[in-house]
This record gives sequence, C-alpha cells and structure tokens, in this order.
Amino acid sequence: MAETNPMWIATDVFEGIPSQVRKDLSSPPYWRLESVVATERARSLLLGDDGQTAVFIQDRDTSDIWLLDLDEPTPRRLTTGRVPSPFWEDTQPVLSPDGSQVAYGDDGAVWVVPTAGGPARRLVEGGAPVWLGDDRLIISVERDDKTTRLAVIDVADPFPRRLTVGCSDYGDEWGAGVSPDCSTVAYVFWVREDLRESQICVVDVDSGAVKTISGVAEMADRFPCWSPDGDWIAFVSERSGWYEVHLIRPDGCDARQLTSDLGDFGGIDWNADGLRLVATRSRRGRSDLVTIDVATGAVSELAGGGTWGSPHWTADGSILAEYTDYATPSEFRIVHPNGDIDQVHAPAPRAISAAPHTEPEDITYTSFDGTEIHGFLYRPAGAAADATVPVIVYPHGGPTSLYCEEWDGHAQYFLDKGYGWLAINFRGSSNYGRDFERLNHNDWGVGDTKDCLAAADYLRTLDWVDGQRLGIFGASYGSYMSLLAVTDDPEHRYRLGVCKYGDCDIVSSWAQGDREGVQDLERMMGPPSSNREAYRAGSPVHRLVNIEVPLLIAHGLEDIRVNPAQSEELVAELRRLGGKTFEYITYPTEGHGLLRHDPQLHFYRRLERFFDWYLM
Repeated sequence: MAETNPMWIATDVFEGIPSQVRKDLSSPPYWRLESVVATERARSLLLGDDGQTAVFIQDRDTSDIWLLDLDEPTPRRLTTGRVPSPFWEDTQPVLSPDGSQVAYGDDGAVWVVPTAGGPARRLVEGGAPVWLGDDRLIISVERDDKTTRLAVIDVADPFPRRLTVGCSDYGDEWGAGVSPDCSTVAYVFWVREDLRESQICVVDVDSGAVKTISGVAEMADRFPCWSPDGDWIAFVSERSGWYEVHLIRPDGCDARQLTSDLGDFGGIDWNADGLRLVATRSRRGRSDLVTIDVATGAVSELAGGGTWGSPHWTADGSILAEYTDYATPSEFRIVHPNGDIDQVHAPAPRAISAAPHTEPEDITYTSFDGTEIHGFLYRPAGAAADATVPVIVYPHGGPTSLYCEEWDGHAQYFLDKGYGWLAINFRGSSNYGRDFERLNHNDWGVGDTKDCLAAADYLRTLDWVDGQRLGIFGASYGSYMSLLAVTDDPEHRYRLGVCKYGDCDIVSSWAQGDREGVQDLERMMGPPSSNREAYRAGSPVHRLVNIEVPLLIAHGLEDIRVNPAQSEELVAELRRLGGKTFEYITYPTEGHGLLRHDPQLHFYRRLERFFDWYLM
C-alpha cells in the first residue's frame, strides 16, 4: 500500500507496519531540518593568476559557478541552472590566465562563461578543463566508456585533438597541470593492469611525446603541480605509507621525497618565489593548513583543523582557503602572514550560524582482531545525568574516504532532539595511513562490518548510552555497512538499519555500475571472476533471512554509481522471504546523493519519523 506522495517521489511503499509520527515528541529547541537543507555549500575554490580573483561552486538546488574578488564583499554568480553535482564527482571551474573567462564542466560537456557577464557557451563533450594559455584548453574525453584521454581544443573552434601520442591505451589520463610556459603538460596515468598504481607523466604539447617520470607498482602518485620557474614538479605519493609530498624534475631526474610528516598532503600550491608550498595535511579526520620549505622539507602549521581545503597564495602573500569544522558550515577564509584569519565568504543562514552546536569527542575502540578504530562521538547537550539516550552509528561512504571534523547539520539536528551520534572511520578509511586504508582489500563487507558491530559494543560501555536503542545509518558504502550490520550479526546489536542508495549484492552492482565505480571496486577486490568467494561473502542479499529489525531504504533513480536496481534487488528478496519490516522510497530526480531541496527534506523528515518510532 502506497502513501499519497509529493511529485518528487516515484515509489513510497512498505511491508509490515510503517513508522508513524510520534505525537508525544515536540520539535527540537534550536534546530530545523528546513534550515539544514537550505544551508549552501561553498566549495571547489580556485584563485586566478592575478592572485586576487577566485572562482568557486556553491551547492543548493544547483551547483552554480561564482566569481569572488577579494576586494569586494559580495561574490557574483556567473551561471544559472547548472546541474546539481556531488562534490566528490564534480570538476573544478578554472579562470583563464587573463581573467576574462571561466571554463567548467556540466552535464557531460565543457562550457565557458565570460567573467564580465553573459550567457555560457557549450564547447564540446568532455570534462575537467584546464587552460593552456588564454585561447586553448586541455580537457578529458571518454572513449567508448572504457578509457579517459586528454585532448586539446581551441576555444574558438573546439574540435578535440588528442594530447598524447604513442603512449599506452590501456589506462586513463587525468589531472592535467600546465607548465608556466605552456609547452608541457604533467598528468596522472592510472594503470589498468594494476588499478592501485598511478604514474606522473609529462607530454610535449606540440609533438605529443610522452615520458613517464614517476611511478611505483601498486602505489598512487597524483596531483602534479609545477613550480613557478618550471624547474620542478611537486606531487604526492603513498609509497612511504602516507601521501607525502615529493619533488621531481620534468625530465625525471633528482626525484626526492620532500616531507616525512606521517600525514596525507593535498591542495599543493607554490608560492611565487618558488621557495615554499602551501598545502593541507590530514590525519585522523582533521586537515591542517601548512607551509612546506622546499629546501628542507620542514612543515610549519599555519592553522589547525577542522578541515582546511583548496589553499592558494594571494597577491599579497596571504593564503585563501576553504574551511569548515563541527560548528562552521563551509566558508572561505584568508590567513594573513601575521597569523590573523579573516572570514571572506560565509553563506550559512543565521538560523544555522546562531544555533548551538555540539562538539564531538575523539574516541577509539578495539575491533574484533585488535585493530584500533577511530571515530567522532557526539553526546546530546540536553541529556539528563540520570537518563540514557539512543545513539545512531554512522559509517561513511567510499569506502576509501572518511568522516572528518566538518559541519554535519543533519547530525546536529538529531543531537538537538536527544540522540547521540557516533561517526566511525572503519578499516579502509583514508587519513590513517596506507596500511589501514588497504585493510579492506579482498575483504569488503567482512572485517569492516565487524568494525561497525564493535562500535555498538563500545557504546554499550558508556553510562549515558541506552545499549538497547542503537541504530545504524549510512549512505552509499555506509548504506552497505548498515545493511551488513543488521544482516551478519547473530547478536542483533542494532534496532534498525537505514540504507541510503547502497549496495546489497556487489556482484550485480559490479555489472550495473559506472566505469569509475567498477574500477574502484576492482582496485580493492579484483573482478568477480577471480574472487568469487570474497564477493559472495561481501553480498548480504544472500543472507537477508537473518534480518530481524526494520529497514528504511531510499534511492535516487538517476544514480549511475550504485544503480537503483540494487535497492530493487534488496526489496524483492525481502518480499520473497516474507515477514520483514521495511519502508522503501525512490526519488526520480536524484542521482548518487539527494541534492535537491525537496527530496532531501522529504528523506530526512522520513528518517526522523523512522528513528523516533523505533528508538525514542
């Protein structure tokens, strides 16, 4: 039986008794879902060559391009109606060297828009544009949905010409970086025979001749960045066990590891003098803003995390960067040479910035095999000293990702209602070193599921937690973790599971997914034909008979990363088994991420109802 649904809902069905609105519960005192959903995310910040003008993306119902002049208080919107895109899949908008145009990707094509205002112009199918002077672009082009190639186009006559000549066709070209004189391009080549290996290559723009200058079997090198004089390329590599910064000459000589700081570095940008780099350094869920001395490799912390991102040197020697923490939605800040920090652009509504935020506590617990798992534990501020509260365990997506200290408005909303919240970085998460990140290789859904179950065991040791009222909720890989945690647990630690656009059968998902998702799966698990037992062990659809708790299942019908057929397969098997309680919603406008206002608000209202009915 289906409810009467708003126009943005395609399916809303249930088996068993559906959750109901709790009439005895009032709204939380400070937070509203409407305000959380309305909070725009400013991201993908890039400073132009003048050190004064920046472009960025701001997400809400669209992911439009904005222009920011550091001398003006209000940014200007350059595009309208750009397709909403999740930050983890979107590409960076880029200013032309003369500042007259912005190139960007949208809906499978490369576009340019004048910074002085005017309509955007579609150039050609492709993505990830990078300027090659003021009149040409390096773009990425898909070939038969099998490989990614770099191509050159003239903005006035945008017919693609392949950039590289005579190099391997069995791999993908990404991440172009143009030399200061525009004669050479450094890029990342992902090796198809070894999906864990990526190399740094350089190509002569005129001839297309390619030279591989860096690469180690089973290790990733990435993010090449040219020095101002063109004598060096900085990049990060995981070969030491962390993504440390390395330097190499464009001819492949004089390679050396620059930093040895036991952190994952990113966002590298050279100072104009060529003597320093600015970067982010990430460890255990926080990203600091740092500078690196090119001569010595010494790392100096400018500002601690939260989470800093996309740092760039300004014309006066300051640093412009993105920032967020548990109490700060995404914003842009300038860090001055004297250490002062100014807020530049902060789009959060007053209802959010003025609301009280709960600060997380860093916790660790030991999993089944002795592995230490780190997480962020939020205790609701209003919890009575003599009462215990329900807690939601939140495993992140990815899996090669993490939950970091950044603003999480949805968690803050549920904290205001009286729930606890534990966000965990299970084995396979980034930010804890290469060895930890690879613990889930050939082991999807087994060891990491046990990490999620150990989270419940840890919570039950806390005197303020009601160990009989625990739920687990995640999206994408986190959804997959949630389903496994209520399927492969004879102790039934969790009272409910929430599955937001996740897998249930990684064999059929391998067949259905897009190329990027499939390659990511094969990078960790190999193809199903060579690893059948591990794929079956990681596919909970075969064991759903074990589920004894209610499920909330949601999926966007435009999802190409985890096909909505995964949720259909899950629901079909639950119905075949009979006697299972679940609610199932689909959103026809949404892809991998519920990005538009109305579907997002609808889902979180349903999530609130589901939590309240079964846990409060």
